[in-house]
Amino acid sequence: MSPSVSPRRTALDALHRSLGATMTDFAGWDMPLRYASERDEHNAVRTAAGLFDLSHMGEITVTGVQAADLLDHALVGNMGSIKPGRARYTMICREDGGILDDLIVYRLEADTYMVVANASNAQTVLDALVERAPGFDAEVRDDREAYALLAVQGPHSPAILKSVTDADLDGLKYYAGLPGTVAGAPALIARTGYTGEDGFELFLAPEHAEQVWQALTEAGQEYGLVPAGLSCRDTLRLEAGMPLYGHELSTALTPFDAGLGRVVKFEKAGAFVGRDALAAAAERAEKNPPRKLVGLIAEGRRVPRAGMAVVADGTVIGEITSGAPSPTLGKPIAMAYVDAAHAEPGSKGVGVDIRGTHEPYEVVALPFYQRQK
Repeated sequence: MSPSVSPRRTALDALHRSLGATMTDFAGWDMPLRYASERDEHNAVRTAAGLFDLSHMGEITVTGVQAADLLDHALVGNMGSIKPGRARYTMICREDGGILDDLIVYRLEADTYMVVANASNAQTVLDALVERAPGFDAEVRDDREAYALLAVQGPHSPAILKSVTDADLDGLKYYAGLPGTVAGAPALIARTGYTGEDGFELFLAPEHAEQVWQALTEAGQEYGLVPAGLSCRDTLRLEAGMPLYGHELSTALTPFDAGLGRVVKFEKAGAFVGRDALAAAAERAEKNPPRKLVGLIAEGRRVPRAGMAVVADGTVIGEITSGAPSPTLGKPIAMAYVDAAHAEPGSKGVGVDIRGTHEPYEVVALPFYQRQK
C-alpha cells in the first residue's frame, strides 16, 4: 500500500481504540492486533470465548439463474451441489492451477451465493469472478461495504450467542448459515470459524456492528469472553493446522501441492478454470509427491519463523511457512513444506536453521490441536 493511502477502518475502530487495542495495518486495514495479552486471548478462545472483528474480509455476492454455473466454472469446487443454507470451503485458481485464494462460499438461496475472500485477495477474487462471468446469466456484486463481520469463538460461544438471538443455534450445523436477529439486528449467522473451536461468524450491516459487539460483550461476561485480536487468531489457526494465504497457499502452489487436492472436484459437469493444469498436478502428486505440508514441534525454546530453512543431515529439505509459540502445547510450533522423504510423522534428524543454528524439531501430523467434540 502506498504511504499516501491511509488504512481503511472498520465500523468498530473507535471501540477497539477505547479498549486499548494495539492496532496494525493488515491488508490495507487498521485492525486490532491485541487488546492486552495475546496469550490470554488465545487461552480464552480455547477455554471460554473470544470476540473478533473480522470486517476486513471480502464479501462478494453472485446472483442469477446461472449463479451456480458461473461459480462451478470459476472455482475448483462443486458449488451447484451446495444446499441453500450451507457453506463450503473451496479455492479459486489461475489457468495454470496456482491458487489465487481460498474461500468460503455460502449458498444463501437457490440463486444467491456469498463468496467470502481473504482481505488481501478480495479485489483479486472480485476481478477474477467478473472476468469469468461473461456468458453466464449471473451478476457479480462487490458487497464489501455492505457487511461488518464479527466472530464469537470458543466452547462457550453457543451459550453466549443464544442469549442475544432468536435463531435456532442447536439446529445449526457446522458450515451452515441461517438468517436471524442478533441483539435486535438482522444478521446471517454462520457456524464457521478459523480457530479450531466451535463458534459463529455474524454478517451484519456496519451500522449495527457496535450494538451487537456490546451485547455479546455483556452476555459473555459470566462466561469469560474477551475481545481478541489478529495475533491470537493466527496462533489459534496455526495450532488447528489451518492454512493462511501468503504462507501455506500462493499462486506458486496448486491445491495438490498444498495437500488440499480434495477441494478440487473433477467430477462436476463442464470445464472450470485451471482444470487441465490441476489434472496434471494431481497426477504428479500421486506419482512423485512434491514437498508435503507437515507440522513441526520444537524440542527447544527457539521460535521458527516463515522463510527459515528446514534441514536434515546438513541439507535443506524444506521451508517454514508459519511458526509461533503455541500457548496450548507450551512449545514453539511451525508448519513447513518438506521433501516427501522426511514428511512422515516421527522422521528423525530434522531441524530448523535459526540464525545459523540447527535447532531440532519433531515432524508431526497436522493439526497440532483438535477440540474434543
